Amino acid sequence: MSKREATIRDIALKLNISVSTVSRAIRDMPEVKKETRKLVLEMAKALDYEPNKIAQGLRIKKTNTIGVIVPAVTLHFFSSVISGIQETANRLGYNVMFCQSNESFETEKANIHTLLSSRVDGLLISLSRETNTSDHLMGMLRKNIPLVFFDRVFDNINASKVVVDDYEGAFSAVQYLLKTGCKRVAYLGGPKNLSISNHRLNGYKDALKENKIEFDPELISHCEHMEEDAEPETLRMLALSNRPDAIFCFNDHVAIKSMQIIKNKGLKIPDDISLMGFSNEPIAGLIEPSLTTVAQPSYEMGKAATKMIIEQIESKEPLENEKLKILQTTLLIRNSTRKMKA
Repeated sequence: MSKREATIRDIALKLNISVSTVSRAIRDMPEVKKETRKLVLEMAKALDYEPNKIAQGLRIKKTNTIGVIVPAVTLHFFSSVISGIQETANRLGYNVMFCQSNESFETEKANIHTLLSSRVDGLLISLSRETNTSDHLMGMLRKNIPLVFFDRVFDNINASKVVVDDYEGAFSAVQYLLKTGCKRVAYLGGPKNLSISNHRLNGYKDALKENKIEFDPELISHCEHMEEDAEPETLRMLALSNRPDAIFCFNDHVAIKSMQIIKNKGLKIPDDISLMGFSNEPIAGLIEPSLTTVAQPSYEMGKAATKMIIEQIESKEPLENEKLKILQTTLLIRNSTRKMKA
């Protein structure tokens, strides 16, 4: 039989004092004598008493808990964001409840319901690849529930956001490929409804324009299921009569899948085709050839998003204007791309 958890009533009975006195002593209220507080804390320790944070939160309408929803914890990018969130929240006196949408819109909605039912003070969310409507989030905003998006966001919703400069990251990546002598750069993008995929596409297009290279729609693919679609889309690219001499990919996992297909076709990387990823997953530096990629400051993103949500939670006034923090990317040159011409 499991042992019943001790309550403040048990402490009060043991010390023959009132429940309200025990409660005030545990909360370190000034009207409680030091000697009484010492006795209460000693008895609480002896009985293995743990304060009921949820009950306390119900009384003061604040639980000091932040809800977080990520698409997939298996991606190093999101696990690194989570580390930044956890470290910052704990340092600032907050707990964190994590949920994973598994790239499902319906699961994302269920996660939101679960977290709000648990009375989190605010919500950090990175959208699933299936999410193409903000209806399930608008109710939170109407009720002034603190909400901050990170990485995958809605551009047209009036809520605070922490993102990387996806446009500039893509522009720099394609610019580098062109400067190494590539002439036909393809883009294996992500789902069309994800703003980050479209920002990277715009960076790709503008880099071509900057270098006076005509945009060819044949060289664009949208991997709606990301790495699952990378194989058929890479095969389509390779079957073109004038195949690409470089492929810029939405993320590292798409790039790694594309690399496998290119190798299976007997082509050499980067001699026949240069390959560029985005995100800097740990495996990117371990494969052969090592993957040139665009690194994102994921840990810093988690820290920034947490500071932003806590600022909202602790603000006395409702948020009137959204805040936007844009973090910069870094191009990491490895062996899957040609070297810059002298």
